[in-house]
Amino acid sequence: MSPPADNAPEIEGTVHAIVFHNEENGFTIMQVRDARGETTTVRGRIPAVVEGERVRATGQWKNDRRFGRQFEAGRIHALPPETPDGIRRFLASGLIDGIGPTYAGRIVEAFGIDTFRIIDTESQRLEEVAGIGKARRLRIKDSWKRQRSVRDIMIFLHAHGLSTARALRLYKNYGEEAVNILRADPYRLARDLPGVGFRTADEIARQMGQSPEAPRRLAAGILHILAEAAARHGHCALPREQLLADAGAILACEPSQLEIPLNHLLLETRVVAENNGTETLIFPSDLHEAESLVAQAILRLLAGPVTLPKIDPAALDWFERHHDLKLGAEQADAVIRATRHRFFVITGGPGVGKTTILKALLHILVAKKVQPVLCAPTGRAAQRLSESTGREAFTIHRALEYQPHTGFARNAHKPLAGDFFVIDEASMIDIRLMAALLSAIPPHGSVLLVGDVDQLPSVGPGGVLRDIIGSGVVAVAKLTEIYRQAASSRIVLAAHEINRGRYPSLETTPDSDFFFIERQGTEAITETIRHLITERIPSGFSLHPRDDIQVLTPMNRQSLGTRELNVTLQSALNPPAELKFEIERFGTTFRTGDKVIQTRNNYDKEIFNGDIGHIAEITAEPTSIHVTFDGQRHVRYEPGELDELQLAYAVTIHKSQGSEFPAVVIPLSSQHHIMLQRNLLYTAITRGKRLVLLVGEKRALELAVRNSDSIHRHSGLEAKLRQTLPNPANQEG
Repeated sequence: MSPPADNAPEIEGTVHAIVFHNEENGFTIMQVRDARGETTTVRGRIPAVVEGERVRATGQWKNDRRFGRQFEAGRIHALPPETPDGIRRFLASGLIDGIGPTYAGRIVEAFGIDTFRIIDTESQRLEEVAGIGKARRLRIKDSWKRQRSVRDIMIFLHAHGLSTARALRLYKNYGEEAVNILRADPYRLARDLPGVGFRTADEIARQMGQSPEAPRRLAAGILHILAEAAARHGHCALPREQLLADAGAILACEPSQLEIPLNHLLLETRVVAENNGTETLIFPSDLHEAESLVAQAILRLLAGPVTLPKIDPAALDWFERHHDLKLGAEQADAVIRATRHRFFVITGGPGVGKTTILKALLHILVAKKVQPVLCAPTGRAAQRLSESTGREAFTIHRALEYQPHTGFARNAHKPLAGDFFVIDEASMIDIRLMAALLSAIPPHGSVLLVGDVDQLPSVGPGGVLRDIIGSGVVAVAKLTEIYRQAASSRIVLAAHEINRGRYPSLETTPDSDFFFIERQGTEAITETIRHLITERIPSGFSLHPRDDIQVLTPMNRQSLGTRELNVTLQSALNPPAELKFEIERFGTTFRTGDKVIQTRNNYDKEIFNGDIGHIAEITAEPTSIHVTFDGQRHVRYEPGELDELQLAYAVTIHKSQGSEFPAVVIPLSSQHHIMLQRNLLYTAITRGKRLVLLVGEKRALELAVRNSDSIHRHSGLEAKLRQTLPNPANQEG
């Protein structure tokens, strides 16, 4: 809508009812009552509005065939309500935590038109109102302060064409100074706010008068490319030439124009340059520091004397007698070698006996008075580790005693308590988390990493397990023998065949746990998946369609990506119902009962990227969403925080790392050709415990099996480990 002329008609009144409000673009239809008591329908854009508020709208009158005379507003300004009734309706809207319709009436009855001033400057007087004690009064005061700041942010976002639904996220990031911070540096929007890209922040900066050649803009573009490389592709660094070329593309300038801004960033140590012998890599300073910390910690451990008691064949015999089993040659060798190094790695695929090795190590070492500490990157992985070993296991964050506002309590100055540190699912650990963990290992500690190096690398930056193994300076037990019990599983056999680049057998038997269902075209694949999850698998295998079956797909986009599949599966498994609450945010409709996944780490809530749960309840006044994770942790989300959640009937294979599911369904289509890689398919198949079904085109399966060219991650850890070690530490003690 065009801005109104200076002499355009204007109306002012109190918002009597909100007919429609779109939080993404601010478009609103509302009933406004003027001082004479006449009600007018007003249509226009306003970032936020509640009943009882006054508005001043400028625009033009129009006659609608269906709805009669309406006011089309080019500009709408919200004004504080002035009448007792307006103030009561405003407070009763649910905007202020701790005040519903009942308390709104009591407060306005007590303070009348002075209500806002009382809340603002004399909030202790609220305790004069029946039912309001100190705790509720503090809730009201804090919520009042927050809603004012959030509204200021909404107005800032709205003025620059951004979704006002992000306002709460910005308030949580920056507090009351959010608008001032964004005015000073709008590029922080791209750095700190998911869903807002560099181009959007750059346009806001342009509107504020930022010159295209401004050094701050060019530096922001360089930093953005490095941040995107880490977040989207897992790079810890980029080759200098690639960095300048990519930054030049988004900044619409020649790479040569970025040499000076890059040099300034280097001088300010906001980025670090490192030559690996073939090219110069540019690192964000925090990732370079994390790599250096990891390398130094590993080398420090390798340089020290062995501290674990050695395990000999007699100890293995004792363990075998107590557990009525016989260790294989690879397993026995790994157990013995693991105690002869301060830092040791065990890697191998499914069914090769990693769990049995851990049981033997822990059983024997505990008998020798060694104190073990077991941890894993995710809650699900830690739970599985605990179940398989019979010993308590922690997430790495919990072991390091993470505090939301201060970071890890356990570090080099306050190391972990223990002797033998076992870290499972090590392929999932990114460089930042590994740096924090190794920094907290006590001087006498020994470390064992356990993981499958052939799986996908971590979601976060780095290829830590692969780089550690590739350096050649750390002792490694690579397990290849599949043991008898696992060898009866077609899932295990198919995974190993694919990992070797061989096409798996697709023959089925009545007791098979691995199936390929051939379908051509996305519609046929989607319909087959829907039928499998809603009918075939629940009835044939007695599995719950929401809790036990997981669709894993290579991508988010396209018709067989997570977005489209989630819409289809939500409709089939959790359709709308009259008594079922739902809320729409960030393009997704969330309903009570929906399966959801956390999409990034939230340390305040102690919920992490990849955690899967379900919506137990959606409440009103104020609106909140309650999600249950792992059947026991209950987490509350406000509507503005729902950009952290996605539907999880279908998730990407990357997001499934570290998890296992009773049944896994994997669509395979040539539309995913860019993502069809051997380690991606291998990772997906190894997520299934009882049942794996591939649905799609044989051509896509063949392409994935043949394609071993996984995306290379730029990092410097392997080189750092090689360059700093005077003598190979991989020799047996």
